[in-house]
Amino acid sequence: MHGNFVWYELMTTDAKAAEKFYTTVVGWAAKDAGMPGMAYTLLSAGDAQVAGMMTMPAEVCAAGWQAGWVGHIGVSDVDDYTKRVKQAGGKVHREPTDIPGIGRFSVVADAQGANYMMFKGSGEMPKPAAPMTPGTVGWHELHAVDGAKAFDFYSGLYGWKKRDAMDMGPMGVYQIFAAEDAAADTAMGGMMTDAQSPTPYWLYYFSVPSITAAVTRVTDNGGKILHGPMEVPGGMWIINGQDPQGVTFALVGPKG
Repeated sequence: MHGNFVWYELMTTDAKAAEKFYTTVVGWAAKDAGMPGMAYTLLSAGDAQVAGMMTMPAEVCAAGWQAGWVGHIGVSDVDDYTKRVKQAGGKVHREPTDIPGIGRFSVVADAQGANYMMFKGSGEMPKPAAPMTPGTVGWHELHAVDGAKAFDFYSGLYGWKKRDAMDMGPMGVYQIFAAEDAAADTAMGGMMTDAQSPTPYWLYYFSVPSITAAVTRVTDNGGKILHGPMEVPGGMWIINGQDPQGVTFALVGPKG
């Protein structure tokens, strides 16, 4: 699983409210993880655990950390790759730390400031679901200061390979990428230069059976549609949205 996104986590200001919103909008099932000393909610699509969420601790808020979704990239050695992130110009927010019985992780940012995590499980990781399975993450998108330099950072660390590239006119080039071991006809996400974004960030697209129905669920449950619905190559449709706590998210699926 090295070089693939393996987990997703929402740090939010109100985990209970966020749980109600995302279980309704995405269709996840939720349960408490049973972790001693903290409330952590596990989100599942069928039998597959996809993500977790928690209310941000006070000290995290005081440190200036913004609420949002963060992805975990699987690596063969968290300590080694945390050092490599530093050497490549990235920043370490939290040094490698063990989660007893689960694995080891670190919290980092790329050379332009986009936050993400690295993770290695203590046991065998579950087999990924088929692409676009409802409730899973169907696409990963990096909004960078400089998309070309961002690709150099990630490809150098994780072996990501270029797939197609789309010329988006004034918005520049949208570079599609895939994990090193991915099949020739599959891709994991895209990177772009986003001059309008105040800070670089990763955006994760949760797969749903119908974008039309999902739009209604978003607005009926206190969320906002920021962009879309819009058709993208491959016949899928997307929206960018904001949950009731102000966190940006995205959905992908057939129009329905």
